[in-house]
Amino acid sequence: QVQLVESGGGLVQAGGSLRLSCAASGRTFRRLIMAWFRQVPGKEREFVAHISWSGGRTYYADSVKGRFTISRDNAKNTMYLQMNSLKPEDTAVYYCAADPTFYAGTGYANYDYWGQGTQVTVSS
Repeated sequence: QVQLVESGGGLVQAGGSLRLSCAASGRTFRRLIMAWFRQVPGKEREFVAHISWSGGRTYYADSVKGRFTISRDNAKNTMYLQMNSLKPEDTAVYYCAADPTFYAGTGYANYDYWGQGTQVTVSS
């Protein structure tokens, strides 16, 4: 089992920045592929970014590429999402996800473990 707890969400004006954190426990963190997803009411959960075990490989959705940065600190069992140049369309509940495989891709069904989510609201 893996427990994931997100933090860092909040209200920010368009153009501003936020940093989300995801603290993991219960399993060897460095052997988890980690990802961020987001969801707005009435829509399917959307892939944002994922990061490899070592942190050396990252992949982003086109909608956030160049504005968001995913990273991880295996010594602290924590993953981050630095969000810059935020837009109102980035408003969503952001979820941390993990899977004990080498690669899980962009589909939310591929991830076994989820956090409870943190709300990000970007005002115009």
